[in-house]
Amino acid sequence: MAGKSTPKHSSQGPLTIWHGMDLPTMVRFFARRPAIHVSRLHRILSLPLFATYNTVMKGVESLLYGRQIMATEIRQPPIFILGYWRSGTTLLHNLVTSDPRFTHPTLYQTVFPWHFLSTYRINSWLTAWMVPKTRPMDNVKVSWDAPQEDDVALCSMSLVSPYTLLAWPNDLEGWKVSHEMDGLPEAERKRWEQALLHLMRKITVKDPRPIVLKSPSHTYRVKQLVRMFPEAKFIYIYRNPYDVIRSSIHLRRTMMEENCLGRAVHPHIEDDVIQSYLQAFDSYQNHKHLIPQGNLSEVQYESLAADPLAELQRIYCELNLSKFDSLSEILSPQIPELKRYRKNRFEYDIDLLRQVCMACERVYDHFGYPITSEAADRPDASSPPSSLATGAA
Repeated sequence: MAGKSTPKHSSQGPLTIWHGMDLPTMVRFFARRPAIHVSRLHRILSLPLFATYNTVMKGVESLLYGRQIMATEIRQPPIFILGYWRSGTTLLHNLVTSDPRFTHPTLYQTVFPWHFLSTYRINSWLTAWMVPKTRPMDNVKVSWDAPQEDDVALCSMSLVSPYTLLAWPNDLEGWKVSHEMDGLPEAERKRWEQALLHLMRKITVKDPRPIVLKSPSHTYRVKQLVRMFPEAKFIYIYRNPYDVIRSSIHLRRTMMEENCLGRAVHPHIEDDVIQSYLQAFDSYQNHKHLIPQGNLSEVQYESLAADPLAELQRIYCELNLSKFDSLSEILSPQIPELKRYRKNRFEYDIDLLRQVCMACERVYDHFGYPITSEAADRPDASSPPSSLATGAA
C-alpha cells in the first residue's frame, strides 16, 4: 500500500489524449466500449466535435500535402530515446533536442497529428489558452512547441498504445499486448507502423533534420523499431527502481484523472506499475542485441542530472554524433537553472520500498543500485526546468 505523498498535480486543460482522433478512429474507440461516467460528460460530448473537425482538416491537409507526404522518405536515421516512465526520458529528450541539428515532435503535432501542417500557424495562436503552464504531474513548462512523446499521436491515430489504459483501466491483458505488439493482430500492428511512418513523414516535410523521438513505450518495441529503421540510434536511460516506480504511480494517477472518460480508478496500481516496469526492463534486455554496434548508448539518470555535459559528450562519442561543442555552448548557460529545478517530493514509503526491492532485485543487481533504505533517498523528478523543459535553445 502506497504511503501519503505531496507531489504536484494540476489540470492539463480541456484537451485529453483522445481529442486528436478522427471520426473513423473515434468510431472504433467507442465500439470497444471505453469506461464512461456522467462526471466526464463534458469530455465525452466534445469528442465528436473535435473528431469531425480533425476529419475535415485531415482531408484539407491531404489535398494540400498528400502527395508530398507520401513521397517523403526518412533519409536521416532517427534517434529513439528509451527508458521507463519517470526514468529521465524527458530530461534527456530536452537536452538532445537543444542541438540545432535535430528536430522533434512538438506538443501541437502530437495532439493534432492529422492536420498540423495546415493548422499550426492559426490554431496554435487561437488555442494557446488551452495549454497549461506546466505539466499536470510536475513542474516542467509546457507550450505548443515543446518536445512531446510521439506515442500521444500514435494513440489517437491507431489506438495501439499503452495509453489506452486510460480508457480501459481494467483491460490489463490488452494493455500488455499493446506494449510489445507480438500478440497484436496483423491489422493493428500495421496500423501502428503506418501511423508512426505517417507522423515521421509529416514532421520531415516540415523540417528535414533528423528526428529525435521519445516515448517510454518504445522501450518495449526495440525489435519493431530496428526492423523499421535499421540505422536508427538509441539512447537508453535508467534510474533507481524505487524512484521510478514511486513517481510512475503518481504519474499514472494523474494521467488517469486528466484523460479518463469514466471514473479514475486505480485497481492494484502498485502491483501493475511494478509488473509493467519489469516487463519493460526484460523486453529491452532481451532485444537490445538487435541494435547494431555503435548505435546504442546507455546512461544513468543520476549521472546525467549531476553532470549533463559530461554524460552527453560520452553519448555523442559512443553514437558517433559529431559537433558536441556546439551543443555544449548552447547548454552551458542553462545548467545552473537545471540544478535549481524544483523536483516532486514524496513521503518516504518503507512498504513500497520493500515491495520494489523484492520484485526488482534483478534490476538492482543489473544496474548496481544498493538494495537498502538509502536507495529511496534520491531526488524524485526526471524532468528539467524552463528553457530545457520547453525545448528552447
